[in-house]
Parts: sequence; structure tokens; C-alpha cells
Amino acid sequence: MTATEPAQMTASDAAALIATKKMSCEELARSCLARVAARDAVVKAWLWLDPDHVIRRARELDKLAPKGPLHGLLFGVKDIFDTADYPTTHNSPIYDGVRVGRDSAPIAVVRGAGALIMGKTDTVEFASGGRKAVTTNPYNKAHTPGGSSSGSGAAVGDFQVPLAFGTQTGGSHIRPASFNGIYGLKPSWNLVSREGVRMSSMTLDTVGWYGHCVDDLILVGKAFRLAEDTTPIEVKGLRVGVCKSPVWHAIEPGGEMALATASKRLADAGAIVEELTLPEPFNRMHEAHGDIVNAEGGASFLPEYVNAYPILAPDLRAKVENARGTSPEKLLASYALADSCRPMFDALFGPELDVILTPSSCGEAPEGLHTTGNAIFNSMWTLLHVPNVGIPSCRGPKNLPVGVTLVGKRMSDARLLAIAKALAPIIDPDPTSGLRELWP
Repeated sequence: MTATEPAQMTASDAAALIATKKMSCEELARSCLARVAARDAVVKAWLWLDPDHVIRRARELDKLAPKGPLHGLLFGVKDIFDTADYPTTHNSPIYDGVRVGRDSAPIAVVRGAGALIMGKTDTVEFASGGRKAVTTNPYNKAHTPGGSSSGSGAAVGDFQVPLAFGTQTGGSHIRPASFNGIYGLKPSWNLVSREGVRMSSMTLDTVGWYGHCVDDLILVGKAFRLAEDTTPIEVKGLRVGVCKSPVWHAIEPGGEMALATASKRLADAGAIVEELTLPEPFNRMHEAHGDIVNAEGGASFLPEYVNAYPILAPDLRAKVENARGTSPEKLLASYALADSCRPMFDALFGPELDVILTPSSCGEAPEGLHTTGNAIFNSMWTLLHVPNVGIPSCRGPKNLPVGVTLVGKRMSDARLLAIAKALAPIIDPDPTSGLRELWP
């Protein structure tokens, strides 16, 4: 299906039309706002959105010469990022309607590259626990869109906005990409500044973004000075390690199908696809991740604990109270394990391994908005600080999207995106299937 409305376009296609004056920023903005108006009652992706403000900003951008790669492109912003023009509430009653009045670092970067901030998207409270988003899955409103980047994933998945920011502490960015049938990049840890973004874990939280193709992810990466790797990628002979990971016991039929389907497509295309089993220390990474999230969350939410205890969610209070019982010795052991596994993981890449293929989620999006799904297949990669690219793979038994993840070594983001660009047409051979279904 060919895009007939601006909101149906990939960000990279829309950018090309805006750059050549074949489409205005206002046209794109009005198309996205019309899609929101038609679908917001069902999808409920937005916490804050002012259509008049969006149109005014689009008109201003149309008066200016393009000042960056994102000129005129609209972003949804997870409501834990400070923005100058909208409140930042963290989906918490503690900060209801609070306006910080300045842009967080990621927003300042994309705004400086010409982007238009469309609005703030719903999120799990503090992107950590407590209240869930009211956002629904665009493919079936009875199912979760994932979280904590719930609204961002659903807004892009439903073609309400071409690009959106999310964050990941465990699986909060890549899992919604899987559930909403979209592409997502979780960069290497600390590659993107988190200043002005609410953190729940100093050593895990990572800023990422969503789009409808790898070129969209690369386009945003340019704004963050992530140099594009233009080295030709030959799929035939590319060495792909299929990692079921140490938590394979949690896989569901949809997740198993997605990994098997992607593996077969790559093998049929000539890639050397072999199963990769990680060394024993990696078996303990998921538990170590839990210890670190708990301890660092306790420090993060102490201000709310002492100043707003009655309205702080019980599971966030539990982190401050160390209900998990993580001792200092165990926390130090968890940090040490992660520190030792990171260089060990990086050393796997070389002549025998170019990229890792692994599940993005247990399976399809679970039913109900009381859950955002299980991050068990994401937490190890987040703790390793390595880049992840989420790519749609197939539909599961309930006809909901399921994706897979490509993983590279730390700070290999440009190389990983180049590999992802070469492999995406093989893994995701029908990228307009979602458009046909959601916008017939």
C-alpha cells in the first residue's frame, strides 16, 4: 500500500518532500492531527496535545530555511521528558499539570534540528511503576501497547505521529516496538544525554526513538551526531548469532514464531545463521538487573517518598523501602557481574559474529491494560549497555505484531543500524501490512 496521506509516510519520506518544498510542515501537521482526532478515543496515546499550538509552530517552520535533518517532522514525547511548551507530569498525581518551562537535552537537540514537538504521550508512572497508561494497542484495544513507553509506541504504530521518544530501563522501549509493529532504536547507554529526563536508574535508563523504518532511526541519529555507516553490507555470508538468551523458558508461541521466522528468512537470503549460547555468567544477568533497578529506584524515588508519601504508588514506595531485600553486598556483586560481562560480550563480535538476533518480547501483547508485558527478554541487553534495533517480524496466533531485536556491541550503533537497514527488508518483507490494516 502506497502512502496517500502525509501521516501515512515514513519520517524519512516526509523529510525528503519537506526539504524539496513538495510538502509543507503544516500539511504534515494537519494530517497527523486529523489522524489523532479520528483515533484518540480508542488509542488514547496523548496526555498533552494542543492542536492550535502545533499548527502555529508548523507555520513558523514553513517560513524558515531548513536548519537540520528533522525540519518539520513531528515528534511524540514520552511524558517524562521536560519540554518548554507542555507540562511534564510523569503520569503521576504528584506532578499533575507541572510545567518545567525548559527542554530536556534530547528535546533541545531535535528541536535544534528542526523538529516540531507534537505533544506528550502517556507512560507508566515515572516510567517505572504505579499507574499504567490508559493507552491501548492500535491493533486490538483490549490489549496493552506495552510500556513504559506506551503512548509513544502506540502513537507511531497508529500513524498519529511519524517519530516519538521513549526510554528503557528494562524493556520499556523495545517491547512496545514489538507490540505495536514498529521500528525502535535503544542506543548504547549514555550515548544520548538524559539531562531533563526523569530517571529511575542512573546506570540503566536509556533514551531511544521510534519510527516506521530503519532510515527513520538513522535520520534521528544524525541529529544526535551519530555518524551514518555507509559501508556496504553483504547479507550473503553475514554471520548472525541467534541468541535465545538464558531466559528462554519465558518464551511464548508468538515470540518463538517471530524468532524462527526471522532466522529462516535470513538463512534463506544467504546469511550464516547459527545458534549462540552465552557463557555461564550471563545466566545471572536478569537477577542482577533486578537488584540494580530496585536499589537505584530507591534512591530516585526518595524525594517523592519523603514529600508525597500518601500519593506515591505502593510499588515505588517498596523500592525506597528495599522490599526486595537487596543487601549492599549483593548490589556490589550485581554491579561487578555487569562490569565483567560487558567486555566479555563485546569480545564475541569479530570474524565469527557480526550481529545477534534475539526476541524483543515473550510474544504478543498481553490482554488487559493492567499489564505492559514482561521485560525478561530485554533486561540483560539493557544492563549490558549495548545498542538494540527492534524490527517487526510476523503476526502471532492472535494476529498481533511480534518483533525481533538486533544487538551489537557497545558503541557500535552506526554499524548496527547499517546492518539493520540491510536485514530489515528480509526480516520485515511487508512493511505496509500495518498501514493496510489500521488505515484501510
